[in-house]
Amino acid sequence: MKVLAIDTSNLVMGISVLDEGKVLGEYITNLKKNHSIRVMPAIEEVLKETGVKPADLDRIVVAKGPGSYTGVRIGVTIAKTLAWTLKKDLVGVSSLEVLAQSGKYFDGSVVPLFDARRTQLFTGLYGQDESGEFQNLWEDRIILLSDWLEKVKTLDKRILFVGNDLPLHQDTIKEVLGDQAVIGTVSDHNPRPSELGRIGMLRDPDDIHSFTPSYLQLAEAEVNWLKSQGK
Repeated sequence: MKVLAIDTSNLVMGISVLDEGKVLGEYITNLKKNHSIRVMPAIEEVLKETGVKPADLDRIVVAKGPGSYTGVRIGVTIAKTLAWTLKKDLVGVSSLEVLAQSGKYFDGSVVPLFDARRTQLFTGLYGQDESGEFQNLWEDRIILLSDWLEKVKTLDKRILFVGNDLPLHQDTIKEVLGDQAVIGTVSDHNPRPSELGRIGMLRDPDDIHSFTPSYLQLAEAEVNWLKSQGK
């Protein structure tokens, strides 16, 4: 199975091409640049370098959010368009699940996080279940940092925190959790598009037409509009 993985859901932009058990190519940047004008050239370049033609692909895998509204929409729109026009499978994977893979061999729980502003986080809890499989243990959510820390504090194990937004919250995390909190190293914080593709190979395809991003909250403009309508 040949897979194209696309992640533009946050500041990190990642593209990868996989062929069964091999990562043929991977492109990652963590820059404040416009994804909309960079992602298609990046896809074309990775496909060219790996010698994979679009028609050779079997599946398009996309990070479906949460994250930046604009970023999520860009990736999902491109993935749906490619899957539809090329008549390929489409699979969406949680952006938090992709990031959490940085700690899949950690002896404890893993908390991936993206800043959601107003002292809120997009986050979830990942780790090994009773069978030893690394998976989502507490569903992805948007939650106040203080509430989330009180919740994970009840776990009788160490917790690895990963994500490029950690510097915004690291002091508070360490203050509340102390030695229970483990902060990932610099190379742990970028979600890997190859991990996105690997997960996507294992999932059942989504329906292209009904597939929608996972924002976990309404955009501010939508909230304001609902308030103006008295809803």
